[in-house]
Amino acid sequence: MNTYLLIKSLHLIFVVSWFAGLFYAVRIFVYHAEAGLKDEPEKSILQKQYKLMSKRVWSIIAWPAMILAVGFGTWMLIDNPGLLKLPFMHAKLAFVAGLIVYHFLCFKFHKDQQKNNDKKSGNFYRMWNEVATLFLVAIVFIIIMRSEVDWIYGTVGFVLFGVALMMAVKIYKRAREKSQN
Repeated sequence: MNTYLLIKSLHLIFVVSWFAGLFYAVRIFVYHAEAGLKDEPEKSILQKQYKLMSKRVWSIIAWPAMILAVGFGTWMLIDNPGLLKLPFMHAKLAFVAGLIVYHFLCFKFHKDQQKNNDKKSGNFYRMWNEVATLFLVAIVFIIIMRSEVDWIYGTVGFVLFGVALMMAVKIYKRAREKSQN
């Protein structure tokens, strides 16, 4: 059995799980923030439920998946240290470092909501959720398109994709506000 491929498979499984946890957690932040605009008792009932859901996402999915994804990724680098000499890996690891910072910021938002100490809007969290999408796109393009030229084009494409994504969110927000009026 090829141990490296087993570790790589586990790494990929936990990366997918990590992103699923982050996407779901931030979506719960949106709902929690928007529940704050409702009248009582609906506001309290919804926010209590969203706090419980958020706590479970962090403890059962997001934290374990991040730890295992980073752990198996590190194991792969220890097993194949030559990867650290490749420019695409430097770019990937920079985005992974950014994703880890994003994870910790999301956890801070979670803690703020748990303490009823969050003043961010649902729209802020909608935009914030797209940041994880940008990390996902960048990391996948870098890994799949490993040659120097291809990953550079992928990174430029990532920036353009980010701009398009943010514009789409703003257009969606305007359309949603229009339909509610």
